[in-house]
Amino acid sequence: MLARLLKSLKAVSAPVLMTVLAAFTLAIGYFDYITGTDTTFSAIYLFPIAAAAWSVNLPAAYALSILSSLLWVSGDLEAGARYTSVFVPLWNLAARFALFVFGANMVAALRRLHTDLERRAAERAIKLTEEIGRRERLQRELLRISEREQERVGHDIHDSLCQHLTGTALAAEVLAENLQSSNSPERDNAARVVALVEEGIALGRNLARGLSGVEVSQNGLMAALSDFAVSTSELFNISCRFECPEPLFIEDDTAVHLYRIAQEAVGNAIKHGDAEDVVIRLESSDGGCTLRVIDNGLGLPAKPAEDKGMGFRIMSYRSELIGGNFNVRRRNPKGTEVICTLPIAELVS
Repeated sequence: MLARLLKSLKAVSAPVLMTVLAAFTLAIGYFDYITGTDTTFSAIYLFPIAAAAWSVNLPAAYALSILSSLLWVSGDLEAGARYTSVFVPLWNLAARFALFVFGANMVAALRRLHTDLERRAAERAIKLTEEIGRRERLQRELLRISEREQERVGHDIHDSLCQHLTGTALAAEVLAENLQSSNSPERDNAARVVALVEEGIALGRNLARGLSGVEVSQNGLMAALSDFAVSTSELFNISCRFECPEPLFIEDDTAVHLYRIAQEAVGNAIKHGDAEDVVIRLESSDGGCTLRVIDNGLGLPAKPAEDKGMGFRIMSYRSELIGGNFNVRRRNPKGTEVICTLPIAELVS
C-alpha cells in the first residue's frame, strides 16, 4: 500500500503536491490548536514533511518544517500555554524544527538509497538481458553450425562415398559378368557382392538425405518426414511410419526444427530404447499443430536423471526457438512419447 502511495505521489507535479502538503500541514496545525496543549501532533507533522522530502526535494521539506514548527508553537500559545521564560517557546521551536529537519534528511537519504538501488537494478537488468541475448545468439549459431556440418557430411556421403560405391558396383558387375561368361563357380558370390554394394549405395543416399536440410515447399515437411520414416525402416530394419491425417503447411525454419526434433526422437528410440515400432505423427491441435514421436521401446526410467542428455536439451531448445511446448512422457505399459506442440502463429497462412 505504501509503495502504491509513493508511486502515485511521483505522478503528481511538484507545485500541486506542495500545495496539497501545505494545506495538509495547515489542517494539522488547526487540529493541534483546537485540541489544546494536552495532545501533541508532533509525529503527524512529519507525514507531509516526509512526503515533500521523498517526492519533491529537501528545501521543500525544510519549508514545511518551518511552517510545522511555527504552527505547533503558535497553536500552543493561542491555546493558553504559559512559560516561565520567553526562551522556552524559542527553545521548543528550535527543538521541533531540528526534529523535523532530521526526519526530512533521513527520508531524503532513504530516497537516494532507493534511487541508487533502482539504478543499479536497472543496469544489472540491462546487462543480464544483454548476456541472455548473447547466449541465445551463440546457441543459435551453434545450431546453424551443426546444420551446416550435417549438410556437409550429407553432401560428402552423396558426392564422394556413394559415387565411389557406384564405381565399385560397376567394377563388381563387370567381374560378375566375366565370371558368368567363364562359367566360374564364384559367379554367384560376385553377384552377391554387387547386390550388397548396391544396398550400401541406397543406404548411403538415405543417410545423405537425412543429414541434408529439409527442402521446404508447401508440403516439404510432410514429404521429408515420410522419406525419413521409409529410410529409417530400411536402415535399421524396424517399423517406422509417418502419419498425417490432414495436410499441414509449416514455415521454412520451423519445419527444419520440427524435422530435427523428429530425427533426434527417432534416433533416441532406436539407440537407447531398443524400439521396434516407431510412429511419427503430425496432426492439427487446438490453436496449432502437434508433432508426436511414439515408440514401443524401453521407455523412460521410473526416476529419470536430472540431466536427460544432450539430445533432450537440443530438442527442448529447438522447440523454444519456434515458440513450441516440448514434453517427453513415459507410455504404459512401455514406450516413450515425444511431443512438440506449436501455436497456430507458426503455421503458414
